[in-house]
Amino acid sequence: MVFSSLIFTTIFLPICLLAYYGIPRLVGGSYNDRIKLSNIILLLFSLFFYAFGGVKYLLLIGIVIFINWAGGFLCSAERHGDTFRKCGLIAIVVLDLGILFFFKYFNLFIATIENLFFGGDFTISERFSNAFAGVGTGALGIPEIILPVGISFFTFQALSYVIDVYNQQVEIQSNILYFALYISCFPQLIAGPIVHYRDIAGQLTERSVGSYEFAEGIKRFCFGLGKKVIIANTLAQIVDNIWAGNISTLDATTAWLGAICYTFQIYYDFSGYSDMAIGLGKMFGFDFKENFNHPYRSESIREFWRRWHISLSTWFRDYVYIPLGGSRCTMKKTCQHIFVVFLLTGIWHGANWTFLVWGVVYGLLLIFERLWFGEILEKNPIKFLNRMLIFIVVTILWVVFRADTIMMAGTYIFRMFVGGINVLNLLNYMSGMGVIAFIAAALFGGFVQAHMSVKAVKGNMVVCLLILLVSMLFLVNGTYNPFIYYQF
Repeated sequence: MVFSSLIFTTIFLPICLLAYYGIPRLVGGSYNDRIKLSNIILLLFSLFFYAFGGVKYLLLIGIVIFINWAGGFLCSAERHGDTFRKCGLIAIVVLDLGILFFFKYFNLFIATIENLFFGGDFTISERFSNAFAGVGTGALGIPEIILPVGISFFTFQALSYVIDVYNQQVEIQSNILYFALYISCFPQLIAGPIVHYRDIAGQLTERSVGSYEFAEGIKRFCFGLGKKVIIANTLAQIVDNIWAGNISTLDATTAWLGAICYTFQIYYDFSGYSDMAIGLGKMFGFDFKENFNHPYRSESIREFWRRWHISLSTWFRDYVYIPLGGSRCTMKKTCQHIFVVFLLTGIWHGANWTFLVWGVVYGLLLIFERLWFGEILEKNPIKFLNRMLIFIVVTILWVVFRADTIMMAGTYIFRMFVGGINVLNLLNYMSGMGVIAFIAAALFGGFVQAHMSVKAVKGNMVVCLLILLVSMLFLVNGTYNPFIYYQF
């Protein structure tokens, strides 16, 4: 089940809201009793929501919940000494990352071993080529492991709790049902934002929703739904049509169209999901932090990563970069820390060499900025040129992210620069709605908002309901609807 589906918007969400607000009022009792009942109701609906991705994976998320809830007790300074707590933390981290590795990376690991060491009559170069193209589909006769939806998000969320308890930044959550709600709350369960326990701990036991907050939640959800259904889904059809053909024969015009459309698609797809998640959170009384801040207006790669997928960047900053030493050391070590963080960022995104290369290149670019180029960007008085440069670099790297293999990414990027110009070919891919979606994507990716007031950006309820109506019409008539980040 996805947020941008008729079954969610017309059945699941209305029933969930009615139960969440109606049942506690019918039952009555003290404020604490109503909060407990509300939490249980929301937990049950969240588990039901997750079961749509596979009922058998309820056991997996249940195991992750129990391991990390118990891990909080193991890492509590009030209960144990430093040595025991450290051993407990290491054990929980190993278990969490072990589960993540098994479901997310085991296929690629086995495929790589098969290609490198059991390549039959293939030459050494052919074996390495096959290894970089391997995606792990039953290699060595081992059945392929199916990736549970959202595992990267809720695993990192669980880890943040245990680490924060170990660092004495939060108190342990003794109620396993409350902890289970923190991990599995359906608005942010599948694709974030990655919520830190310290940001939501108080809201698990004390929250209220007035008419203003509820209305703001509806507005945010509608805007997110519009981003996803009207813009991202429309651009996705253009992107898929271009990538479905023989990319080795693409002209440069078409190749750039596909790259730019994907650049907008992934932003409106993922930021649309985040908007819907934040809006849903507000409807239930939770405040989730922003996950995007118009990243395509960035004037440097460093700024881009402060604006893109903020919850993931913050997670790696807090639990990897700073513990390694951050920038409070020599320049050489700082650059090493940056490289490690973005190597892990690439690996986090999936079991494909394309993601690893994507992360490594970003790490190298950030090191390059810190050592030299960042000062040039900062001193450049024409900031528009900075933005265009960063947008082009980001667009090229999204090609690597989108490609199935490194070779495919290289071929596509090559065609972007040597394929020749043929503007008439654009007519083969751009419908009238495609043109409208492309223009809207370009205008509302942060450029229009920069010159508008906050009130104007948020809009009013009439505009939001109009967006909702149009989105519902698109859902009725559309076929493409998956979220890109569901695969992570």
